[in-house]
Amino acid sequence: MGVLDEIVRSKRQAVASQKQVFPETLLRKAPFYGQSSSSLVTSIKSSAHGIIAEFKRRSPSKGDIHIGAKVHDVVSGYTNASVSGISVLTDTPFFGGSLEDLVLARHTSRLPILRKDFIIDAYQIHESKAFGADVILLIARILNSNQIKEFSLLAHSLGLEVLLEIHQQKELNHLDLSNIDLIGINHRNLETFDVHMQHSQHIVETIPHHFTKIAESGIRSVEEIKTLKALGFDGVLIGEYLMRSKNPGEKANQLVQNLYS
Repeated sequence: MGVLDEIVRSKRQAVASQKQVFPETLLRKAPFYGQSSSSLVTSIKSSAHGIIAEFKRRSPSKGDIHIGAKVHDVVSGYTNASVSGISVLTDTPFFGGSLEDLVLARHTSRLPILRKDFIIDAYQIHESKAFGADVILLIARILNSNQIKEFSLLAHSLGLEVLLEIHQQKELNHLDLSNIDLIGINHRNLETFDVHMQHSQHIVETIPHHFTKIAESGIRSVEEIKTLKALGFDGVLIGEYLMRSKNPGEKANQLVQNLYS
């Protein structure tokens, strides 16, 4: 069994348990559930850099990255750096995150927040809204076309935006994209976890212009961001490069300032 299959199997078990502890009826009563969401699309489009800064403590491919990181400290730093949005990993076994991290991020910043997790059940979309997310991630590799249609429609009904992540252009074939807001091209192959920075340049030009296009994984420099923007990307998602720093917020600020210099 590959790592991705293991993650999905683990997620199914975790969601089944969470439904018992925190049923959907309770999610609908959460304070954030009734609040309006902020638009990541608008934030990216109004920015010259389009940086989505990620909070994560570890990953299956890299192990521990910043295991002692505090949500408030990092998210405050990202907000002060004027990034376009914040991504929060909420998977516990493989990424060291939690839904508590999402809530803490929401209390810390009014920037648009992406809940980054392996969504395989409609329950998680209600959960995302209840715990303060503005945007959800749908990974094409682990969902079928009916699920993507159902989940994106549900997300929009709750006022959430949808980032659809692909690794290959063919993953977009035969999909109903009418409720997709952003399309992310992941440089990382989720089967092997290898990263190839040139991977996205052959795909981005095939994506219709009206989608907000995001480059993901392996981005480490101003030069790479400028190259990706020139290729047609509206934004970039950066995690490990920032989180390996002792002060991720200051690292994000340096990146933003260097892009303008």
